[in-house]
Amino acid sequence: MKGLLSKVVVLAEGLYSSTTPVKYAVALAKTFGTEVLAVYAVDTAAIRQLAASKIFVDEESEEYEKSLEETGRRHLAFARELGKAKGVEIETRLVKGSIVGEVLRVAEETGADCILIGGWEHNGDFRDILVEASREIANFAPCSVLIVKSQDAEKAYKAL
Repeated sequence: MKGLLSKVVVLAEGLYSSTTPVKYAVALAKTFGTEVLAVYAVDTAAIRQLAASKIFVDEESEEYEKSLEETGRRHLAFARELGKAKGVEIETRLVKGSIVGEVLRVAEETGADCILIGGWEHNGDFRDILVEASREIANFAPCSVLIVKSQDAEKAYKAL
C-alpha cells in the first residue's frame, strides 16, 4: 500500500487562492515526500457558454482563451518557483476544459490521493466561479479533498 498523501493534485487558480494550496503542497512534499502536480485549467467550457450567449464574439473568445492560457502559465511558473525555493520539484499541467472536469480527470488519471484547493476566506463572493468549482470538486472527486486555509499554508511554508 502506498503512503497517505503520496501524490496530490493542486488547483493553481484564482488570485488569492492559488498560492495557498501550492505552499501547503510544498510543505507536504518537503515533510512527507509527497509528489505534487499543480493544475491550471483554461475554462473553455465557460468561454463556450459566453460565446453561445452572444456575450463574446469568436474573436473575443479566442483572445480571452489566449489570455487565460498566459495567466495559467504564469500561475504554474510561480508554483514551480515556490517549490524550487524550498527544494521541491513541482510538476505542472495546463489543461483546457471545465475547471471541475479537468481537475477531476487529472486526479483520476494520476492516482492522486488528495486534491488541494485554496480556501475562499479572504475573497469570498460565494457566487464566484472558483468557489462553485471548489464545491463541485469536493463533491465529485475520486479522492479526498483538502481545503487549505491561507494562515495554515503560510505557517507550514515558512517553517521549512
